[in-house]
Amino acid sequence: MRKIAFLRSVGIRRADPFIQQAVRSLAAEGIEAGLFHTSGSPGDEDFPGHRQRLDPDITPRRLAGVVAAWGADAAVSISLPCENALRDAAAAAHLEACGIPTVVTPLASTMLLVDKWETKQLCRRAGLEVPDGVRADCGLLAGRGLPVPGYRDALRAEAARIGYPLMAKPAWDSTSMGIRTLRTPAELDAWLAGPPEASAVVEEVVEGDLCSVDIVGRPGAYRVLPLCWTGRAGAEPVFTFADLRWCGPRPEADAAFADAARTLVALCGELGVHGSVNVDMVHTGGRFVVLEVNPRVGGATTLSCAASDTNTYATLARMARGLPPAAGPVQRTGWALEFLAEEGIGPAATHGLREIATVVTAHELVIDGVSRGDIVVLTLREGEEAAVVKGLADLHATTGFPAAALLGKITSLLGR
Repeated sequence: MRKIAFLRSVGIRRADPFIQQAVRSLAAEGIEAGLFHTSGSPGDEDFPGHRQRLDPDITPRRLAGVVAAWGADAAVSISLPCENALRDAAAAAHLEACGIPTVVTPLASTMLLVDKWETKQLCRRAGLEVPDGVRADCGLLAGRGLPVPGYRDALRAEAARIGYPLMAKPAWDSTSMGIRTLRTPAELDAWLAGPPEASAVVEEVVEGDLCSVDIVGRPGAYRVLPLCWTGRAGAEPVFTFADLRWCGPRPEADAAFADAARTLVALCGELGVHGSVNVDMVHTGGRFVVLEVNPRVGGATTLSCAASDTNTYATLARMARGLPPAAGPVQRTGWALEFLAEEGIGPAATHGLREIATVVTAHELVIDGVSRGDIVVLTLREGEEAAVVKGLADLHATTGFPAAALLGKITSLLGR
């Protein structure tokens, strides 16, 4: 094998530093990596290999043609969010017709997993707990096609059965976009009268701790990475990176997750998942309620890799070469924390932070062309908590970083 293509739809820096490690390992074995991306302007430090920027609206057939023309022997999808994973799964059909195997979940299963309503049914049948809900079809609400005079009343009756408040989520969107909270029947009526532009899942609000897990591999050989804790779930939607995100010791929750993990692995096998899936859940009352199963790498992939000393991108590259991935649960090697510094990090704070803990990555976070500040991932060993808290407090006193509210959250987490 001489060339492996990586398909990407957002800036590659969110994969720092693990994509660079994977690419350099391939180069050491004489394999060239190519990045075919529709966003960002990466340099050698971001992706030390061939790089080709593509039109964001490129079709799957055209994407496959560009990759084949480069001479790829295999391809790997590392795109997100879900609509771009779907693009790659469709491109895989054309790539494989050219003799180029692609690490991506089969198209039929990808189409089910990008649809939140279909995912809910898959999880329920598998024995996983999901929020109670109902599907709201935008075509019927807008009066397109078959007239169904009682449709709105049917949705009102289901909403009353489920109970308020409710959350309306576009069936085909991700990264917490487009979510509406419906607190009363009047708010539901106003939403239905809109009507919504996209079909949605209207479901009960489940309050608890948001968490995420990545499962990587292929049928018969899946790695379950450690649980990552990403904030609080409630009636109000929140920005994905608004809270402190972390992976660390939480023994009771880890033990409780074991059964759900086995069920999720079995579901991945039934769907033929080939590559990575990211599962978003709420932990509440000792149980795990599944919100989404995304057929792609996740927003917490860097966090889970950092906490477990693994590399999902290296695993995907290994699969592209036809080599079997490791299987079974992956153990944590310590703490990993991820947080957003909205005002950025100055040179003095960056230097000081590196004296306190291991900085895995620190770079600007750009979403849809808008800078959100600097995203930071750091790690520490168990037993180093007190020293890190003191170091961060001293750093805050001299530089103002981290912000007082964030420092309070880190102190509370590591000091418990």
